[in-house]
Amino acid sequence: MAHDILIVDDETDIRMLIAGILNDEGMKTREAGDADQAFAQVAARRPSLVILDIWLQGSRLDGLQILEQLMRDHRNLPIIMISGHGNIETAVSAIKIGAYDFIEKPFKADRLLLMVDRAIEAARLKRENEELKLRAGGEVELIGRSSAINQVRQSIDRVSPTGSRVLITGPAGSGKEVVARLIHARSRRNGGPFVGLNCATMRPDRLEMELFGTEAGVDGTGRKIGTFEQAHSGTLLLDEVADMPLETQGKIVRALQEQVFERVGGGHRVEVDVRVIATSNRDLQAEIEQGRFRQDLFYRLAVVPIRVPSLAERREDIPLLARHFMQRSAEAAGLPPREFGEDAMAALQAYDWPGNVRQLRNVVDWLLIMAQGDPKEAIRADQLPPEIGAITPTVLKWDKGGEIMGLPLREAREVFEREYLLAQVTRFGGNISRTASFVGMERSALHRKLKSLGVHGNEKGKMFVE
Repeated sequence: MAHDILIVDDETDIRMLIAGILNDEGMKTREAGDADQAFAQVAARRPSLVILDIWLQGSRLDGLQILEQLMRDHRNLPIIMISGHGNIETAVSAIKIGAYDFIEKPFKADRLLLMVDRAIEAARLKRENEELKLRAGGEVELIGRSSAINQVRQSIDRVSPTGSRVLITGPAGSGKEVVARLIHARSRRNGGPFVGLNCATMRPDRLEMELFGTEAGVDGTGRKIGTFEQAHSGTLLLDEVADMPLETQGKIVRALQEQVFERVGGGHRVEVDVRVIATSNRDLQAEIEQGRFRQDLFYRLAVVPIRVPSLAERREDIPLLARHFMQRSAEAAGLPPREFGEDAMAALQAYDWPGNVRQLRNVVDWLLIMAQGDPKEAIRADQLPPEIGAITPTVLKWDKGGEIMGLPLREAREVFEREYLLAQVTRFGGNISRTASFVGMERSALHRKLKSLGVHGNEKGKMFVE
């Protein structure tokens, strides 16, 4: 998406000159000649960057005063200060207030363009860094090779470049937000913001304010920019959209259709260019039938539907996911990663995972810290958390379970028979007759079986395996 640059200067020729330079590079520009015009332009839509003159003839506020107010209301808005009468003190003052940089008139076009590119990139990195801090541990990869997850990948590849609205459905914890972030990252809007709003955690009376923002004084504070406006030229994720009140749904329909809305408590129309992606873990068709979700909103959101499978539907991906999460957890904790025994991995794949991928990640975090034994040894099935251990087949809890699960049936049977008979002969003090009677075999047959399995005794009746 083209960057939206606001040029604030009292000289028309300067504004036209800067606009021409930026337009030639594919950027969109708006202009303002004084403080009131500048604030009106920012109120209409927050720009990607502001180029602001320090000395504004005939303006009620000069550039530094405008800068102070913009920094107060729009903390992450990048601003470049320009002046034909600047000095070091002025430049230092501007940067202390929050300006990205200062450039003196007359300036070369190449230097201005370089500074604009750097300021926008710095703002993008700062925004991404804040998102990462808020969503620590969030995944930005789709791990797995199953046919179910490959279908999701194909859908992402097809829809990402189109700009169409997408409805992502699937059970809680299955990775719907990961899909949304991948669509944004592979779209033409990837240079713009990715803004998420969780409708399920927001009070109904606050949701509209979060979406559309508020004018000064409405909430006892100054003007607040809503998520729709924050996502201008980027992507807005409406997470768990089924939890949105019906009244707000109606306003969303109009905003989607017109890309125009009004902040709460204001009459000013704000124009935006936003791609909307929605997610839900509910059956929205059933919600429509129950009168809890608007049909017109459903059809506007579900231009391209994508369903994310539950983890139980792609059990073959569990080994890849578990090892990936173990590596990530170990790096975050500063600990060496642990391996998974075959018995533990089989138990993980046998579990139904009601919390899906999110639950698996939490279990791996727990195992890294809480699993007993030598960290250099593989995690066994009997070391898994109680909720998984309770449904784990008994054979997997045996100390040879890990060995057995890595073998084909014939070799696994031999391991089991050897361990079983060795234990029984030892149990009866090396007495082959008593052992044969207990296990239901002829004495001679037991001798042959023990010999074939490499189990022998010494003169004291102690059994061992060669």
